Amino acid sequence: MKKKPWSGRFDQETSSVVERFTQSLDIDKRLYSQDIEGSITHANMLLEAGIITGQENDAIIKCLCSIKNDIESGSFTFDPVLEDVHMNIEMELTRRIGDAGKKLHTARSRNDQVATDFRLFVRAGLAEIQSGLRILMQVLVEKAGENVDTIIPGMTHLQHAQPVSLAHHLLAYFEMFLRDYDRVSSTGKRINISPLGSAALAGTPHSIDRAVTARSLGFDAPARNSIDAVSDRDFAIESVFDLSMIMMHLSRLAEEIIIWNSQPFSFIDLPDGYCTGSSIMPQKKNPDVAELVRGKTGRVYGDLVSLLTMMKALPLAYNRDMQEDKQPVIESLDTINACLEVMAGLVSGISFNKEALDRSITQGFITATDVADYLVEKGMPFRQAHHVTGEVVASLIRQGKTLDEFTLDEYRSFSDLFDNDIYSAIRPGTSVDRRTSYGGTARDNIRAQLKVSGGILDELEENW
Repeated sequence: MKKKPWSGRFDQETSSVVERFTQSLDIDKRLYSQDIEGSITHANMLLEAGIITGQENDAIIKCLCSIKNDIESGSFTFDPVLEDVHMNIEMELTRRIGDAGKKLHTARSRNDQVATDFRLFVRAGLAEIQSGLRILMQVLVEKAGENVDTIIPGMTHLQHAQPVSLAHHLLAYFEMFLRDYDRVSSTGKRINISPLGSAALAGTPHSIDRAVTARSLGFDAPARNSIDAVSDRDFAIESVFDLSMIMMHLSRLAEEIIIWNSQPFSFIDLPDGYCTGSSIMPQKKNPDVAELVRGKTGRVYGDLVSLLTMMKALPLAYNRDMQEDKQPVIESLDTINACLEVMAGLVSGISFNKEALDRSITQGFITATDVADYLVEKGMPFRQAHHVTGEVVASLIRQGKTLDEFTLDEYRSFSDLFDNDIYSAIRPGTSVDRRTSYGGTARDNIRAQLKVSGGILDELEENW
């Protein structure tokens, strides 16, 4: 009966119903590597503190490495009766090497052990996310570089607004994902504090060196307050917030891909390997990858709300509610990694339908703003120029004409400032290249932006 390490206090066995309800092994066994890494570091510190002998330390480390190999080879049997990955590893360690294994838990509790393992896991998970972000950003830069001269209708309210370089549009997503990358980096600094040695909540009377274990595990410093160290899950919540932002940006990109791929637009062709067909309609080529990315956004948002709700009324210090912290984080990390990978492949394989794009930019009076700007440059106040241009467009709509089909006399019926150079001003290419303000869509600007973006990616790679 007294199989559990905490069973000395109890006279009755734990109900099997409770054992099933309280075990977290299905989720937290993903943390086995971090648990073993933290235990090895803790053992080395116990040796330095004179709490265990060199022989005991050697036995502990050798056995922990053996257990890790067994887990990774699939030969290790986890016992759900032992609740979690931490107790499974500790009990197996004790079974194999005896009393030396029982000494490992000196000066720590599962509270600080779990918090340490979880921080290590999230830190590694966010690093993987950043790697995926860099790959997607590289794809966007490459695709933008191929399409500086491709002009598309920039839209607001899903209506034609102004012509822009396709490269400019793609680099807007580069900026979004770069902010995501920086946000994750900032979160990583707050993750990188070690709870190890805080014990249950009050610290320990043993002469341990928490700074040593913090450095050994790659943390910047040990947590200053032992109560906060074991009860803090801000790092998990902040991480899933960052992931939610990434997912939101991925979903926006996915939505545009879906719209551009639809027949009314036909701006793009998607790679066959990233589409599916219909079970009944043989002609269909569906953008299922983009749709699933869009759909999975709700899952990550839900994970964030789950964590916030779990923590909203917890008194200090540790409460068992916090066992529910791992699944939302792990699920979010897994979801984002999969979405980043598949979106990088999808975007890389997109081809743009230049004919459809060329047709599109002649529609919707897309250079009407250039008519107003033309009048401003001739000396007319902007608000008056805006009104005159609106009247021009209204007349064109009534006649079923486009801006370039209006005769010069018809233009001059609205203002004597119009001259033959209006026809050059309303060309989409001219419109694009006149947007020379910093950050604008002029193609010379875009070429400069591409160099900057490429340099940013090189710097991120060098600092990795």
